[in-house]
Amino acid sequence: MSTISKTISDISTALNAVPTGGLNAVATDITHDSRQAREGTLFVAIKGATVDGHRFVDDVLRRGAAGIVSESDPPADFAGTWLKVANARQALAKAAAVINGEPSKHLDLVGITGTNGKTTTTYLCFALAEAAGKKPAMLTTVEYRIGERSEPAVRTTPEASDTNRFLREALDSGCTMAVMEASSQAIDLHRCDGLRFKVAVFTNLTQDHLDYHLTMENYFDAKKKLFDGRLGEFPGSSVINIDDEYGKRLAQELAAEGRRIVTISQNDESADLQASEISVSLIRGTEFTLRAPSGKYRVTSPLVGKPHVYNMLTATAAGLELGFSIEDMIRGLSSCVGAPGRFERVPHGGDFAVVVDYAHTDDALLNTLKTARELTDGKIITVFGCGGDRDRSKRKPMGIAAGENSDLVIITSDNPRTEDPLSIIAEIEVGVEPTRTPYQVIDDRRRAIFQAISEARTNDVVIIAGKGHEDYQIVGADKFHFDDREVAAEALARLESER
Repeated sequence: MSTISKTISDISTALNAVPTGGLNAVATDITHDSRQAREGTLFVAIKGATVDGHRFVDDVLRRGAAGIVSESDPPADFAGTWLKVANARQALAKAAAVINGEPSKHLDLVGITGTNGKTTTTYLCFALAEAAGKKPAMLTTVEYRIGERSEPAVRTTPEASDTNRFLREALDSGCTMAVMEASSQAIDLHRCDGLRFKVAVFTNLTQDHLDYHLTMENYFDAKKKLFDGRLGEFPGSSVINIDDEYGKRLAQELAAEGRRIVTISQNDESADLQASEISVSLIRGTEFTLRAPSGKYRVTSPLVGKPHVYNMLTATAAGLELGFSIEDMIRGLSSCVGAPGRFERVPHGGDFAVVVDYAHTDDALLNTLKTARELTDGKIITVFGCGGDRDRSKRKPMGIAAGENSDLVIITSDNPRTEDPLSIIAEIEVGVEPTRTPYQVIDDRRRAIFQAISEARTNDVVIIAGKGHEDYQIVGADKFHFDDREVAAEALARLESER
């Protein structure tokens, strides 16, 4: 990766900072993580909820840091370079862009936000770019990828310093396009500030993360920042799902301001892109007719379910905004299998289906179960739990969604973290019980999956929900390997050997 060097003076001016000390030193990197600090690094001291970055100032200076950025005044005896700013997180984002040569301005960057569908849509955008002959990069919940090179993701949306470093590397590697998930919390914490988005995408908004945002209005407002200029500038265009009530509201508000919007829908004929004549099969995947500005096209995809039709519509709309041909994208859709753990079928030779899905909100679980119901006339057996130390308000609604749309529910643990697994399960039971659907409580997730698969008969569908691609489980302070797909495969192999 090439190094972009900026003087502290340049950075101070960009941040509108109040400087103390010398300004001629050169900064070659920036971080808020003291462990990443080295010679030439600008360190941003952030007062977090549990850790105050100012505790590490002496340590990063010993490592050769070029200076400190902070909302506070420097200590009286401080001898180095100190930049006082109004907001440390905003400064981190702005300085990261400057130090890395504003890479988002030299890439066709797509940002995707929404409660559900972000990851699959990101994978689809990546695939459509490849189908169009581009070299893309992507930042997802699952992985960070530049071309064929990949590494596991640390978080859905990295810190601004990591994102700009990644985009710089993508640019230096010959990428012309990048796509990233933009979570509401990341947007709220200024991790996306200063990025220039060619296209911003809104998938939907349903209840999630209310432990952080507190209200749906706050949640929506955080998402809206990706579209309304509060991150620094407006996106070139916005792709919005208007079948979602919040999406329709967002589209109306942006249209009133004269912003370019592209709407997608399965139900509204006024949308710019619409899907109709949808056919879904566990064997054949999904087919639908796409109505686009240039005409009608038949789309076939290995992805299964109407929720994925929304993902394909939004990715296609984004691709059109980037200048991709519709024919190239239809070819790309025909082969893209989407993101790991999103309605992912576990292969086996039996006469029933086992599906692993990341659904961890009531709306996502409802969509997954509706998809399963459309695909079979057998029973739906659902295994799921809820994460501990996270939004408790979705536990009862997830129980209701599972009970009303399953024939058997097995409530188990997800990532209980420091909460009592049985207490989490009890809150889920409050939603399941009134539906009168038979259910079992098996707090050991491995035993729960084995039990669900043992219950399956011809044409049934076993849905293992909540963790998707995750290959770990967190119990207390311990994190250990656990992959729903692997455990399901073991259970299927045992079932086969016993027959």
